[in-house]
Amino acid sequence: MKHIMFDIDGTLLESTEIDSICFEAAVVSVTKIPIRKDWHSYHNITDSGILNEYFKDNNIQNQENTKLRIKEKFISNLKQALSVNSITEVPGAKILLRNLLCKNNISLSIATGGWLDSAVLKLNSAGISIEEIPIATSDDHYKRIKIMQIAKSRSVGNVNCACTYFGDGVWDKMASQELKYKFIAVGNKVNHSVKVDNFLNLQEIYRLLNI
Repeated sequence: MKHIMFDIDGTLLESTEIDSICFEAAVVSVTKIPIRKDWHSYHNITDSGILNEYFKDNNIQNQENTKLRIKEKFISNLKQALSVNSITEVPGAKILLRNLLCKNNISLSIATGGWLDSAVLKLNSAGISIEEIPIATSDDHYKRIKIMQIAKSRSVGNVNCACTYFGDGVWDKMASQELKYKFIAVGNKVNHSVKVDNFLNLQEIYRLLNI
């Protein structure tokens, strides 16, 4: 069996910009304290990981309650933004997922640094159903590596199988390397030898996956 894992923002969806804008606005709205927007500067680039570091930097107390309020505001911001403009898929993502689900000896999962509620909102906006695909999110852990491990476990349990991860960020590449997953970069934000611009060329994707 081969396991294939996907990030969401910038990988399955063209949603990185709207996600960042809504997240930043939610944080500032709740705390009234600016947040640094260079996500690369955080140790754990997930929604929970960024907030953990932000809370520590700004000596914010009652962190769980504050995080809940930020999450609720973030979801509200996203809903409002999506009511104006829906999110689009990275071209070919929907068809690729549908085709992979039909293949024997292939298991799928989604691992995202975002929270579950926001992930589902964005995927639904783009018309991508994940009812048949296990997912792990920032609700499960603040570390990306742990999120990826949880996603795989929810899909295949303790079965030892090769894993390929599609992601668009440097942090995706680093986590894949640490977990010894094959990494395929989506887009042009990561310097990597194996990359695709989108998922339109299914034969090329299958060749890279060796399926």
